[in-house]
Amino acid sequence: MPELLSTLATTFGYTQFRPLQREIIEASLAGKDVFALLPTGGGKSLCFQLPALMRPGLTVVVSPLIALMKDQVDQLQSSGVAATYLNSTLSAAESRTRLAGLHRNQWRLLYVAPERLMLDNWQENLRTWNVACIAVDEAHCISEWGHDFRPEYRQVAKLRDLLPEVPFMALTATATERVRADIINHLRLHKPELFVASFNRPNLTYRVIPKDQPIKQLIAFVSKREHESGIIYCASRATTERVAEALAGRGFSARPYHAGLEADERTRNQELFLRDDVRIICATIAFGMGINKPNVRWVVHHDLPKNIEGYYQETGRAGRDGLPADCLLLFSAGDIAKQTHFLDEITDEHEQQVARTQLRQMVHYAETSGCRRVELLSYFGESFSVNACAACDNCLEPRDSYDGTVVAQKFLSCVYRIRQASGFAVGLNHIIEVLSGAETEKIRRWGHDQLSTFGIGRDLSRSAWGAIGRELMRLGYLALSKGEYATVELTADGMQALRSRKSISLTKAMESPKDRSPVRRAGEINCDEILFDRLRTVRKRLADERKVPAYVIFGDATLRQMARLYPDNEKAMNRIFGMGEKKREEFGAVFAAAIKEYLATSSRQHFEA
Repeated sequence: MPELLSTLATTFGYTQFRPLQREIIEASLAGKDVFALLPTGGGKSLCFQLPALMRPGLTVVVSPLIALMKDQVDQLQSSGVAATYLNSTLSAAESRTRLAGLHRNQWRLLYVAPERLMLDNWQENLRTWNVACIAVDEAHCISEWGHDFRPEYRQVAKLRDLLPEVPFMALTATATERVRADIINHLRLHKPELFVASFNRPNLTYRVIPKDQPIKQLIAFVSKREHESGIIYCASRATTERVAEALAGRGFSARPYHAGLEADERTRNQELFLRDDVRIICATIAFGMGINKPNVRWVVHHDLPKNIEGYYQETGRAGRDGLPADCLLLFSAGDIAKQTHFLDEITDEHEQQVARTQLRQMVHYAETSGCRRVELLSYFGESFSVNACAACDNCLEPRDSYDGTVVAQKFLSCVYRIRQASGFAVGLNHIIEVLSGAETEKIRRWGHDQLSTFGIGRDLSRSAWGAIGRELMRLGYLALSKGEYATVELTADGMQALRSRKSISLTKAMESPKDRSPVRRAGEINCDEILFDRLRTVRKRLADERKVPAYVIFGDATLRQMARLYPDNEKAMNRIFGMGEKKREEFGAVFAAAIKEYLATSSRQHFEA
């Protein structure tokens, strides 16, 4: 379908599709149900936006986030697409105007929240609006196994009975196999075409450092990124407020964002962030941010996330424009204890077990000495065959190993002695307390203060013993039981190593690495940085005049290409990424004039391909 590429170029300004986009679009245009899993930044939205322009009728987009609806509609309208949304932010008069437009077939795309679709009068409307496709965005919200379950999403399936001939498209950026099956089942997708792209985000660099005076660490990190937008995720509202206040007090433009704020303040802070008037947002992990801001250059986790899926989703808010971005996790053993305490309060036994398993996977990711990209992708059932990803701390600066035979023997021996003396196994914390010589009530009651291993590990901190114990599990010498309580047992390999005094190599503890970037990063566009900065100023002025975020005008990738190729007239703008016809007509002359003015006093730079 050559007209697909033509529409892609004239409307969106792209010359080629991203992986799987074309196949998804063609399946949708053929009238098939579609399940599409594309990573954040992989171009999900285009998969239903472009087909909406290629066929008659209305495409209804179910979206859970009000801010995201406005964001996407602003971007579509700036590209000349007839798109609108209906939600609770609109006045009655605005809603009536948009509904009248729907009855006149004025719109090609309608964004709407799931609960609104099920109102009685809406069902009649949907029958008369010539609906051509229903796209369910953030489809993982339909599954209780997803990281962001929303019960109202379960209502969407009722549209199958209301509009039985209308094809469905389910889209998500993160879903395990179990969640994928759940989405297909609950939406009653009929013989869907399945598309699962790689979860790999090559432009993201992942780092984990020991948490030590986190405010100082954050200040050091953001000081090197003063002109970049970033998100700091915190585990509690109080921490969110404290971190935002500390950064603002030192001159950084930072605001908090969490469910405890008044709705007006939360909306205002988000709007300031979207428009680049505030550079840093400090947000709670639990409260999702409905943003589509492509130029987030970094994400920091001040606290340990509960699970890898949430961590992947949150880090995925960085670098959506394909340009390089950094993801930093501050990690401490204390955070494990805090999270474990929260899990103890979960009353449902099955739910608690699932949460514990997820937390162990997250801790394993944080402590691993292997490639972090391999760890993330393997969680989603994807293998990564490259020996070194060149974009995580463990590949850029591999940690040294050491002869850990003595400490391993102490730990394995302690597990063995406790089991031998008591006839039952205990949890990791209790083993560490025995090694550390702690005088607890349980240790005295069970007589574990009489064991030969009691106190033989006083030379190391409890957090160091915790890291050793978890590494021995990763190496297969210890295993966690599957019962109600996660007790630690010796494996056959562990027993063999204990008896034979086998030499065991362990990994040295994490240190704060030098904050350096790879020589060449995926997605990097080398350009004239001074010109790029000038073009950002032009973009900000145009965006403020129109009261929209800067990226609605152009993304950073478009500006960087301009600052690399120096298109100083409108015709030369044809070859610029992200420059559709409407945007070229509206903004091409303005940016060409800015480039021409710059070249009057500065010479062109030349960049390697």
